[in-house]
Formats: sequence, C-alpha cells, structure tokens
Amino acid sequence: MSEEIKNDSELEYDPDLITLSDDDGREYTFEVLDAIETDEARYLALLPTFDDPVKLLEDSGELVIVKVGEEDGEEYFYEIEDDDEYETIADAFIDRLEEFFEIDNK
Repeated sequence: MSEEIKNDSELEYDPDLITLSDDDGREYTFEVLDAIETDEARYLALLPTFDDPVKLLEDSGELVIVKVGEEDGEEYFYEIEDDDEYETIADAFIDRLEEFFEIDNK
C-alpha cells in the first residue's frame, strides 16, 4: 500500500473572500464561512478579515450574516431586516458551524 504525499500547494488554505462596501464607500473584506439556501433566499455567514494583527485581536469575532439577492445577473448582499428571519438563519448557521469553531452563543 503506497502513501500519497501531498505537496505544499495542495495543503495551502485558500479562503473564499468577498469585499463589501458600506454606504460611505468604505470597503471591508470578509471570509465566507458557510452558505445556506432556502426556498426563499440564499444566505452567507461571513467573518471579517484583517491585515493588521492588532485589529484581528481586537475584533469581537461575531459572524456577519447577509442575504444574497440577484439583479440583472449581478449578486448583491443585503442586511436581513426581519428579526424572525435573522434569528432563524443565525440559529441555523450556529448549528452548522459550532462543530468546526468555538462559538459563544450568549
């Protein structure tokens, strides 16, 4: 039985990153941790990324959850304005992600 040895390029972590802009034009980069698709919509669980290690340590580590919409073939990301919808989706992401990450659900 032979063992396959992977080279360094096969072992590299390659996160799925997206950049979002706020209303003031400031850009923020997020890592997409998970996606959930329902009959009504698609949602993403995002984690902010930082180039500065100090900012990384200061970050709360809270997930950012957005709703994905499409208009004229372009994807757009929206805040979830309905509290019940947000709670349902947030709970689903927590259930899915808690086995991979240490999540403080308080």
